[in-house]
Amino acid sequence: MVPAAMLALVLQASPAPAAQPAPAPPPATEIYLATIEPSTDGNVRVGTPENISTNPGYDNQPFFLRGGAAVMFTSMRDGKQTDIYEYTIASRALKPLTTTAESEYSPTATPDGRFSVIRVESDGTQRLWACPAGGGAPSLLLTDVKPVGYHAWADADTLVLFVLGEPATLRIADAVTGKAEVVAERPGRCLARTPDGKVSFVQKGPGKEPWQIVELDAATKKMTPVTEALEGREDYAWLPDGRLLMASGSRIFLWGKDNRVKVWQEVADLASAGIGNITRMAVSPDGKKLALVADSTEKPK
Repeated sequence: MVPAAMLALVLQASPAPAAQPAPAPPPATEIYLATIEPSTDGNVRVGTPENISTNPGYDNQPFFLRGGAAVMFTSMRDGKQTDIYEYTIASRALKPLTTTAESEYSPTATPDGRFSVIRVESDGTQRLWACPAGGGAPSLLLTDVKPVGYHAWADADTLVLFVLGEPATLRIADAVTGKAEVVAERPGRCLARTPDGKVSFVQKGPGKEPWQIVELDAATKKMTPVTEALEGREDYAWLPDGRLLMASGSRIFLWGKDNRVKVWQEVADLASAGIGNITRMAVSPDGKKLALVADSTEKPK
């Protein structure tokens, strides 16, 4: 037993515990909306983007609703947690679809008319939930699959999931039974339904070879390489005709299956519009609108 006087000296000499660093805040990104039109050279022309989130905090993961009439996205408005918001294009109206104490991410329309989200529950668990189309209380979809990072619907009963871990895994899940099967490792975060009904992802490993955009047939588990991704980039979007858009910095590139030379071609540079570091992108079902996530380099007025 240590005498009280000696214990006091020990405590005085002991260094104070190091302060734990605060978690890094999410990036201050914005959602922009632009038109897409055919260009005379057979590529596309991207119009001047308009900021539709107008929020100094985190806005990300856009997804088109109602045939392209609206965009839903993840937004942090109070500096504490994220909710899902909907922007109606014609009226320019913005409204919350979720107002929960938990955080919701990655809103995605479900085949049955609802929308699904990754929900960070009160204990930090990340699972897949579904929400009513008009807003309301979420319901759990997959009880035992966690921590889910991103997802896409292959059909009414089948999901493709990015599940966090070392390494991260790509899984095909049955929404009826709740069972999930690992089909790949080290996928990129962008999972997208292709124009022909498959689900695509970026294969990022295991070696130093270039990252590949790959199509996955969830029914047969067959994987078909599409093309190399732009160096170091994992976000992309499909046009309805089977061409792809990717971005690097402020520049947007186009790739097409039917091009004689299958290379990425620059079709827009949005630096002059005050936009940089483009990441997530989404294309409306008719191929006429582009929603994108980017850092704003515009100076406040």
